[in-house]
Amino acid sequence: MCLIVFAWQVIPGVPLVAAGNRDEFLSRPTASAAWWTDRPQIFAGRDLQDGGTWMGVTREGRFAAVTNFRDPSVKRPEAPSRGALVADFLAASSTPEEFIAALETHASEYNGFNLLVGDRNTLVWFSNAAPQDERNGKPLAAGIYGLSNGSLDSPWPKVVRTKAQFASLICQGAPEDAYFEMLTDTTRAPDCRLPKTGVSLEWERVLSAVCIQSPEYGTRTSTVVRLFGDGSAALDERPLP
Repeated sequence: MCLIVFAWQVIPGVPLVAAGNRDEFLSRPTASAAWWTDRPQIFAGRDLQDGGTWMGVTREGRFAAVTNFRDPSVKRPEAPSRGALVADFLAASSTPEEFIAALETHASEYNGFNLLVGDRNTLVWFSNAAPQDERNGKPLAAGIYGLSNGSLDSPWPKVVRTKAQFASLICQGAPEDAYFEMLTDTTRAPDCRLPKTGVSLEWERVLSAVCIQSPEYGTRTSTVVRLFGDGSAALDERPLP
């Protein structure tokens, strides 16, 4: 994923509501969300190049999602796939805290990432590239959050805009279609508000949209996830036309 907004412990009976867009090169082979034959407890899309995923749930109500941390200066082609982190958590039996504690010992092997892992009781954000503040690697407090390719709640224009709209939809009890409509916003931020993340100005413009459109790279799918208080989960994925 490259943009995720989520409400944690805000709605009674629904511990987590998350909505996000996956941005990727259009040529990268991908399978739509489905139950995996080799790991039948996982429901997620799949990266057919490296075998991982960007967001998924399980029959037992586990949830995980990953975004890349944008820093072109330290990208290593030989690093392992970050999508494997999502699949590994979903297939594990450890608690979110236990999984992150084990990951911290070798997280530096990966290119920069943000990882969300959780269940109906606990949600943890961990990044191997963001500043090690009091939330990194520890359970999140109840609230509404936004995550793109920087730190959690970095004030990038698309994070701020989408988080505010998402909060409004949560307060309204809006239907699922409203979340998907939110994720189709192709508005680009003005130059004066663009973050400086190490890519060219033209790419900062392209990447500033909630829904990215370019000839070779863009938003491939939108996803809405819910975890329920009874331990079940629901994931709805829609491809971009």
